[in-house]
Amino acid sequence: MAIYHLNAKIVSRSKGHRAVASSAYRCAVRLTNERDGITHDYTRKEGVLHSEIVLPEGVKADWAQDRSSLWNVAEFAEKRKDARVAREFEIAA
Repeated sequence: MAIYHLNAKIVSRSKGHRAVASSAYRCAVRLTNERDGITHDYTRKEGVLHSEIVLPEGVKADWAQDRSSLWNVAEFAEKRKDARVAREFEIAA
């Protein structure tokens, strides 16, 4: 019998979290946060089987297909120190 799991989290600047760092960690890639200049390198992390960017149907923005551009735009879009810059959904079956 399968046991399903769903966990939703908010990436909040007030807690010191960054969308770029979270994305780099979850996808096991190297990304640079253009807002503060910090490079997050998780290329040695193992166990990531699949990662993808899901966009609404009909979106033609090429920058949204690039992980680095997408999360840096999200970081720059929010100005407040307590901004919620991303949401993470963990789904397991």
